Amino acid sequence: QVQLVESGGGLVQAGGSLRLSCAASGDGFSRYSLGWFRQAPGKERECVVHINWSSVGTYYADSVKGRVTISRDNARNTVALQMNNVKPEDTAVYYCAATMSSLFRTPSVFDYEYWGQGTQVAVSS
Repeated sequence: QVQLVESGGGLVQAGGSLRLSCAASGDGFSRYSLGWFRQAPGKERECVVHINWSSVGTYYADSVKGRVTISRDNARNTVALQMNNVKPEDTAVYYCAATMSSLFRTPSVFDYEYWGQGTQVAVSS
């Protein structure tokens, strides 16, 4: 089992950058595939980026391609989301998620067993 805690949300101006972190506790972090999801008011939760435990087969949503980087540090049990050139439409609650599966298609919320509590990101225009 793994517990996930996000940090780094807040208010950002459009065009700026943000970095979200997710700290994991529990065993076997390196064996988990990890995803960042977001949910805007009135919308479904969507996958922003996913990285498999092997780091092979990384997924990026079309809406963030070229602006987002995911990185994991298995020694520190952390995964980070770096987003540049943020836009007002990036406003959402961002969630970190983990699964024991490797995914090679568009990730779904149903693919993940473990979730963090979320961190709010607001982008002002």
